Amino acid sequence: MKIIADNLQITRSNLADALFHRNPDPFQALVQDMEAAGAEAIDLNTGPLGRNAAQEMAFCVDVVQSVSDLPILIDTANPVAMRAGLEANRKVAVINGVSLEPQKLAEILPLAVQYDVDVIGYLLDGRSQMPSNQEDRMAIALELFQRCLSAGLRTEQLIIDPVVAPLIWQDGLRRNRDLLEIVRRLPELLDFPVRTVAGLSNLTTGQGPRNLKRRIEQLYLSMLAAAGLSWVLLDIHHHDTVASVRICQMLLNDDIFAWNPTANDGASAP
Repeated sequence: MKIIADNLQITRSNLADALFHRNPDPFQALVQDMEAAGAEAIDLNTGPLGRNAAQEMAFCVDVVQSVSDLPILIDTANPVAMRAGLEANRKVAVINGVSLEPQKLAEILPLAVQYDVDVIGYLLDGRSQMPSNQEDRMAIALELFQRCLSAGLRTEQLIIDPVVAPLIWQDGLRRNRDLLEIVRRLPELLDFPVRTVAGLSNLTTGQGPRNLKRRIEQLYLSMLAAAGLSWVLLDIHHHDTVASVRICQMLLNDDIFAWNPTANDGASAP
């Protein structure tokens, strides 16, 4: 399981201002900070870009890649901005993302084929809603897979996001238990070792005790790792959660175990 940092969100005031003035410094500082904190990929979430969406996206991709070789997830529902981001890309990019929503199938999915990049597919229906039961979510996975293949995508280009539900939803606990089973079952359903990704921050959305929210993140993270999750999207500044990823990586690999003398009360990766 690898780490995608979700901290680069253009809706944050300092980044919005930097984008408006085409000032690369805040972007570059944040990217370098995320990489130093342990990010293995970066989600570039531009939010609702303005009238100059293409130019703004190209600027963001160029600035991020000027200081980092990490893969970037181009996170926008705007097909014009997505195309501009893929045009500007010089390294490794992933489309984030598509679903069974007709507009995304028609305007975003073909870009993955054209630019030969991986794409994240969300287990959401045609109205971008999450089905309430596990079997319907699995049926959507199969339909999405088939739609991707029909569009010309290779099987190994698809990354599936089963979509973490906020715990505060009435059925949030059940939905997130189902998600673990979905991650386990997808390779058998689709008949290939499909990669999966989950947005951990969704889990504790809303009000709640900060310390308990972080603890829940860490424990659910270990359950995701045990289920076989490939990528986890999280706040890279939640250092104990990042340390938990490192511990999961250690426990699930085939290396010979050794204590790391630099580990510090669980706050450093083993």
